Amino acid sequence: MTCELCETDGGEILWQNELCRVVLVDDADYPGFCRVILKRHVKEMTDLGKMGRPHFMAVVLAAEQAVREVMAPDKINLASLGNVVPHLHWHVIPRFCNDKHFPNPIWGDAQRAGTPPQIDGLADKLRAAFQEALGASFPS
Repeated sequence: MTCELCETDGGEILWQNELCRVVLVDDADYPGFCRVILKRHVKEMTDLGKMGRPHFMAVVLAAEQAVREVMAPDKINLASLGNVVPHLHWHVIPRFCNDKHFPNPIWGDAQRAGTPPQIDGLADKLRAAFQEALGASFPS
């Protein structure tokens, strides 16, 4: 069995260390959509062990904080589903009242055409905000 997140980066790498990586997903409808992806193949948070869980969640929360700072969304959706790709990863999705699916999940039926925000230098801005949010806790 092949795993997309074992075989590819899963997006543009914004930051990584030995445990995980933060990537910017290429989604024109949802700019700023990031994923935090574990670097080894496990399916569930409890597979991480007690030492890895706080580290991984600190990265997820830093990604949320960075996306909020850069994108100023109306809401952030955090999701760890893994039903299609059973490799531990979290989605960090900025949501706007005028996006395609709001208030539904982005995987549901579209409600409108949507007007995604345009932010020049988005990846660089997210990198800088993420580094600031994470601080010196976890060197890259």
